[in-house]
Amino acid sequence: MWSFPKIIAHRGGGTLAPENTLAALRCGLAHGFRGVEFDVMALTDGELVLMHDTELGRTVTGSGSLANHAFAELSAADAGAWFSLEFAGERVPSFAQAAQFCLQHGLWMNAEIKPLPGCEEITGSEVAKACAGLPADAVLVSSFSVEALQAARAVAPEIARGLLVERVPPDWHQLLDQLGAVSLHAQADTLTAAQAGEIKRAGFGLMCYTVNDPAQARMLFDWGVDAICTDRLDLIPPDFQ
Repeated sequence: MWSFPKIIAHRGGGTLAPENTLAALRCGLAHGFRGVEFDVMALTDGELVLMHDTELGRTVTGSGSLANHAFAELSAADAGAWFSLEFAGERVPSFAQAAQFCLQHGLWMNAEIKPLPGCEEITGSEVAKACAGLPADAVLVSSFSVEALQAARAVAPEIARGLLVERVPPDWHQLLDQLGAVSLHAQADTLTAAQAGEIKRAGFGLMCYTVNDPAQARMLFDWGVDAICTDRLDLIPPDFQ
């Protein structure tokens, strides 16, 4: 069952701050959110960073694959200027920096394991190792990668796990059991009321992403969905009913 926040700030600050940065986490906190989601990637030098894309250029200055960049180089790049001049100079944080911020301010973390291609197992393992030192109720790891979640379970079985899916697959129950997962995280636009009912009756938590319309949020909660992840911190506040 779901014992975590009901409304979760996507990539820290949604549309209000540059994604996957400490500025985004500060933004989520400033808007009263108690739960944040962000992406965690393992670089080839072993460092874990908050990053969604496997290539530089969209949110972080530079070019080429993340596989070709060490943390010392990546952390010197600008991760905020793309969003607005107000955030120019914002850096790519390490997972350790983000986790420290969240723990200091009482923010629950949904850490999405986002592996570089071919690095699913090692990324799942490294994220789990990092999370193993955190309070068990402070973090949930999720991923689209079954392999990454299997590796995370092997390293730190006490850390809650959630399986991300674009569409609820026919074997969802088998997959969740196989992973020892506590929840399914489904794309909101593809979920049906019938599926939501089945998942909840089976005793699993159910989160939907990325929900930016208050009317859709109300509908999903009426279906029994436990939590939503939103970009629109201004439209769907943490006390949304």
